[in-house]
Amino acid sequence: MDRITKGIIAAVAVAFFLIGLNIGNDPDQRSESNELPEFKTTTPTAGQSSNSLRDFNSAIVDIAERTNPTVVTINTTQTVRQRQRSPFSFFFDDPRFDQEREFQRQGLGSGVIVSEDGYIITNNHVIDNADKIKITLYNGDELDAEIIGTDPASDIAVLKIDHNNLSAIPLGDSDELRVGEMVLAIGSPLGNQFAHSVSMGIVSASGRSGLRLNDFENYIQTDAAINPGNSGGPLINVDGELIGINTAIASRSGGNQGLGFAIPINMARNVMEALITDGRVARGYLGISLGGEVDRTMARALGMENPRGFVIGDVVEDGPAAKAGLQEGDVVVELNGQRVRDFYDFRVTIANSQPGTEVDITVFRDGETKKFTVKLGELDTEQIAEEMSSSDREELREQLGFTVVELTDNIRRQLNLQSQAFGVVVSEINESSGAYSQGLRRGDVISQVAGTSVTQPDEFYGAVQALIDEGNEVALLRVNRQGRNIFVAFEL
Repeated sequence: MDRITKGIIAAVAVAFFLIGLNIGNDPDQRSESNELPEFKTTTPTAGQSSNSLRDFNSAIVDIAERTNPTVVTINTTQTVRQRQRSPFSFFFDDPRFDQEREFQRQGLGSGVIVSEDGYIITNNHVIDNADKIKITLYNGDELDAEIIGTDPASDIAVLKIDHNNLSAIPLGDSDELRVGEMVLAIGSPLGNQFAHSVSMGIVSASGRSGLRLNDFENYIQTDAAINPGNSGGPLINVDGELIGINTAIASRSGGNQGLGFAIPINMARNVMEALITDGRVARGYLGISLGGEVDRTMARALGMENPRGFVIGDVVEDGPAAKAGLQEGDVVVELNGQRVRDFYDFRVTIANSQPGTEVDITVFRDGETKKFTVKLGELDTEQIAEEMSSSDREELREQLGFTVVELTDNIRRQLNLQSQAFGVVVSEINESSGAYSQGLRRGDVISQVAGTSVTQPDEFYGAVQALIDEGNEVALLRVNRQGRNIFVAFEL
């Protein structure tokens, strides 16, 4: 190749290089001089980065300092009477020799002040069956508390202390809460010595239901550290507003594993206002039961293109649903124009509606969608405890795959449990049972069934049978294992 040819090739290469510099630029914005644009970095300096972190840190500190005085520690005392069998009663087979022993059971929880004149929101399970309730303020003052009202169905209780000019937390709007928002949890985890502990996390999810902790569930899920003793304490947003009441954790170890649940403040506010003004909570009533959730198999069988909603089981005769024309086998797909996720979400929405409210329900029936307007009745919250026959109880034991007995002082000592521990003890368990595969073990002390406290075997079997009668397919047990509280869920 001669020198002239090499020069031509070099010139062409340079031309293509210069043209390439302008590729992607707006032709109308190219400079006539074809000079390279000046690029500027936006990397913050060390000082700027430090200031941003300091501002963020100061914001979190300000929220904690502003809201911590509104949080209280709740200590409860319950007098428990227990009959002890005397050796003479065994010898003579005469219960008259038995003696009744009395002891004090201590409890711990948290609460939050919502008015300057001393109204406090907490969980019902924190003060349930308590004979005495002591409130410890942020400054260390101790005051007696009066129970204004309780609502076990939502696990909300309202207390009142005789004090004025208290620091009260503003209430937020939990309906506006978004997944990913930063939140703070404040309370007394594990003991009084850790009172007013602050933890931080995010909203992991909203609208959680089906945990079987309470009758009406619509939980906010968070990874902010929550432990036993945090119950009843506040979940707070970055505006320093109360957006939830911390209620429960899901844990295999008994401690925090990033699965905390809080009652949305909008639900808690409605319950609180009803308890203060009326002393009770009136809930909407439809008069149907769950016949089954709609999965893909069910959808194909019903001729639905996509699985959604739930199937109506029983329809109460002369109930609101029956009067409006709803039938057994209908698939509920919409409520007031909004898609229905599942039965439990639907049930909470109905229950949170006032009796007399008219709701629009869309169902799928015989290949068609139909809309009904239903005027809600009022839910009767009174529950009648029915005694189970011995044969029914034996059948239930076989179905569960385990047996429970009363927690006596002797068993407490064997299990190294504190005197205030309560519940029923798993005495026998089939290793092939669903409960065993989910982690339940012999010696576990079951204190709650789906949020209902149990202290006697009859109460336990009755609570489980009630779940089955209501069409529940899963039972959630609160279990005390060697002094640690854990949750075990298994299919019924």
